[in-house]
Amino acid sequence: MNDLSPGATAPDWTRYAEGALVETHADATVLAGARTPFVDFNGALAQVSPTDLGIHAARAALARSGLDPARLGTTIAGNCIQASYDTLFFARHIGLYSGMRDDRPAHGVQRLCTTGFEAIAQGARLTSTGQVEAALCVGTESMSRAPVAAFTLRGGFGLGQVEFKDMLWEALLDTGCGTAMGGTAENLARLHGITREEVDAYAAETFRRAVEAQAAGRFAEEIAPVTEQVFEGPGLKPRRLRLPRKVAEVAQDSHIRPTPVEVLAKLAPVFGGVQTGGNSSAIVDGAAAVVVTTGKAASGGAAGGAAPLGRVVASAVAGVPAEVMGIGPVPATIALLRHQGLRVEDIDLFEINEAFGAQVEAVRRALGVPRERFNVNGGAIAFGHPLAATGVRCVLSVMMELRRRGLKRAIAGACAGGGQGMALLVETA
Repeated sequence: MNDLSPGATAPDWTRYAEGALVETHADATVLAGARTPFVDFNGALAQVSPTDLGIHAARAALARSGLDPARLGTTIAGNCIQASYDTLFFARHIGLYSGMRDDRPAHGVQRLCTTGFEAIAQGARLTSTGQVEAALCVGTESMSRAPVAAFTLRGGFGLGQVEFKDMLWEALLDTGCGTAMGGTAENLARLHGITREEVDAYAAETFRRAVEAQAAGRFAEEIAPVTEQVFEGPGLKPRRLRLPRKVAEVAQDSHIRPTPVEVLAKLAPVFGGVQTGGNSSAIVDGAAAVVVTTGKAASGGAAGGAAPLGRVVASAVAGVPAEVMGIGPVPATIALLRHQGLRVEDIDLFEINEAFGAQVEAVRRALGVPRERFNVNGGAIAFGHPLAATGVRCVLSVMMELRRRGLKRAIAGACAGGGQGMALLVETA
């Protein structure tokens, strides 16, 4: 455990790169992708199950790719919060209702906030080893439908012993180290000397960039608007995606808004330090999907689809102390760079999830990335962090931005509760 006492200094995070798992993906092309809008907690998507959010994003990604869904070899779907009664089947249902053949498998993954990255890395592994021609990689999350649960009632209960808890709130506490997720960001703020003013300034800038990107239509290029619809397939019972009354379509991220530093400065701390509701990631519902294929499939089998977005070159996952879990992208990125013989200067863009303002600023400083190459269209503080969907969104967003700017190489990454970090290296096609 690190020394977190006042005046303590940050340790050498690079040493945690030594235990990282790094993998090169020799043949993994991202053909296309799509996501739902990310919509505020208890907003217009609040009653939509994560399975249906995932099906919507997956169908849109496949439609954009031009790939016949029957060519999918597998579906890999990520989800963190079990938020529907049929959640055990979510990965299989996403695949089948997206048109995957029923003699092809599917499975779910969960690596907390890096779940979406894990889904893509596993898909890239399968295409690179020749096991599948194409993989559907999905991340989906309904934060609004997180259950209020009781785990000890199966055998009955005594008088006054009924206990129900909010799973969304309880999940924010890492019981291993006894620290809430926001508390881990406060630890990093102390170790890296990051002030409340600096965290608010970071958040105000990420809101500004997101407002600008939304106005310019850059997010609209990622988003597949959600309407009421029925999902059907051979031998499958229809699934109906319903929206609230008088809502015909959900087409934009709802949390993005002008948020100057003067407004942020008025908010009270939540964890007794620098973090507030305004400079932490927004709680939202949403899903994202990409189609990962072999290079041969991308060049010869996607008639009618757009040009491929690029390649997944390599992935890395690292462990860090749980009480500073937010620093996880640093050793993961360092391990990735070392493995590929690259430096930070060789990376054109970085897309790192903004779990908390102090956390992501500590990552940026530790890596030495200039702000102009870091989360150029804003991040989760502005448009939200639907846990399992975030990694897929990060990869999709940064690949589209590389193409938009005519650049070559990017790293996308995130931290994960419990003390992990994951990073993917991607390149334009």
